[in-house]
Amino acid sequence: MQTNETQSQSKTQTQSQNGPGGPREDTHLADSGTALDRASAWALAMDGVTRRYGRGGRAVHALRGVDVRLPHGSFTAVMGPSGSGKSTLLQCAAGLDRATSGRVTLGGQDLSGLGERRLTRLRRSRVGFVFQSFNLLPTLTAEQNVLLPLRLAGVRPDRTAAARMLARVGLADRARSRPGELSGGQQQRVAIARALITRPDLVCADEPSGALDPATAEDVMGLLRQAVREWGATVLMVTHDPAAAAWADRALFLQDGLVVDEANGWDAPEIAARMRSMRTTRAATAAAEVAA
Repeated sequence: MQTNETQSQSKTQTQSQNGPGGPREDTHLADSGTALDRASAWALAMDGVTRRYGRGGRAVHALRGVDVRLPHGSFTAVMGPSGSGKSTLLQCAAGLDRATSGRVTLGGQDLSGLGERRLTRLRRSRVGFVFQSFNLLPTLTAEQNVLLPLRLAGVRPDRTAAARMLARVGLADRARSRPGELSGGQQQRVAIARALITRPDLVCADEPSGALDPATAEDVMGLLRQAVREWGATVLMVTHDPAAAAWADRALFLQDGLVVDEANGWDAPEIAARMRSMRTTRAATAAAEVAA
């Protein structure tokens, strides 16, 4: 682990000088207006995180004390049955939802003490998002969509950085194309470029290959893998697809709001077998509860 952390710190230092969008002034600000600690040991740390919706007997416990650490420059997949808490974990990690208890630390910044305005500001510059449905604005060109996070963060748009990012995702010649003129795979490439343009501490990917055919999905997953390996990005991905999860450094398995297992370097058949085992266990538990 010490070796991995040393490599991750080296990647982070290199990225601060030459990120995926190229050299530029660091614009990431904490809630106090000062630069966040980019030398933090972890890109993301979640300690004892719970999330409860509702109260009393009808309360739903989406997360039940989750502990997660993501080193800088790592790729982590989160898997589990429907209702296991995957999406809630991703939302709490990104600051889109607040934990009921526990602590979420992003790039050295504790999110629990931030008001909504400061949390929004941090999220715009420190977190990149890749969604299954792409979420590109249809009236904007590919270049304008990529630059949108900078505009929202109050940073002067850098067209050179956008051109560099689009070139890195293989779309150098489509900067002026609108989403309707692009294939699904090309739209997801634009979304990945948009997610990386601010050099975020964390890229949150929610089923990024879910709307793509297998060949295109493989291309997109390879691009996320490249972002981690070559550009020092840190990716947290929720997926139902064992083939997608196999691209990650490790996979976390959630069940009933708890991390019940972890796999490092597993291939798709091994991950699929673990998911089948989880579903079998869950079904047996449900049957036992009904019988009782």
